[in-house]
Amino acid sequence: MDYHKDRFEDYSLMVFKKEKLIAVLPANRKDDILYSHQGLTYGGLLFEDELKFQVVFEIVKTVLQWLSREGVLTLNLKTLPSIYSAIPNDELLYIMFLLKADLYRRDSLSVINLKAPIPFSKNRLEGCKRAKKHSLQIKEVDCLDDFWNTILIPNLIDKHDAKPVHSLEEIMLLKSKFPKHIRQFNVYHEEELVAGTTIFETEHVAHSQYISGNASKNILGSLDVLHAYLIEQVFKDKLYFDFGTSNENDGKQLNAGLQFWKEGFGARTVIQDFYSLDTRNFTLLDAVLL
Repeated sequence: MDYHKDRFEDYSLMVFKKEKLIAVLPANRKDDILYSHQGLTYGGLLFEDELKFQVVFEIVKTVLQWLSREGVLTLNLKTLPSIYSAIPNDELLYIMFLLKADLYRRDSLSVINLKAPIPFSKNRLEGCKRAKKHSLQIKEVDCLDDFWNTILIPNLIDKHDAKPVHSLEEIMLLKSKFPKHIRQFNVYHEEELVAGTTIFETEHVAHSQYISGNASKNILGSLDVLHAYLIEQVFKDKLYFDFGTSNENDGKQLNAGLQFWKEGFGARTVIQDFYSLDTRNFTLLDAVLL
């Protein structure tokens, strides 16, 4: 997280049992509010896989007690989407219920279960046929500059008056540190770059962090053939392919066209919840365990 440490007051927590690290909370603080780190897409309170419910329960209670003593009145906590955990991990959701936490945001991720795929829609298959007709080529490249400067950044500015969450310098730094986990795939038509995606890869999930194509993407089927290739060949041995969210306005609105496109590959919805709670509510946990 140090690549954007100048933007946040880091207040990340580590929880130990004796000398062993058993939980972490990447976080930043602003006044009397602690946030699940606002520089991370995912995150939240993360636990060792071997921990049973009662230990997780005590960790949450202890963290809230400590934060309350340190003058933190509110904890805004994002949860980790279920596809990023190797085992069932809904203990935290149950504890949020016990703490009377406020569900203030819910994002919807479009995810393909690669072990039980749904066939591509007619529209996506037709896009792949157009790509074949136009002899598009897909290449994995080390350099991010061309896609980001030629297609991604201009498209975001033109369509949304926005910029990528990461700057080009930041994503290049991350790629240099994690070269096997950040991968760039580009699509070319007659040697011209026409589309691409920047992939974040974990053990079980391939996530299209940034997707963009030029004005010819629908005519050429460039994004269709690119993602068909990634889903069916490059990442076929993963458990999930994550297109990310199609949400706007903190989850309250959905880009229906973008969602429709993702669902054409067989993607369906996985949620990510965001909770806000009073740290002093740790007392509500006193009488829970019988």
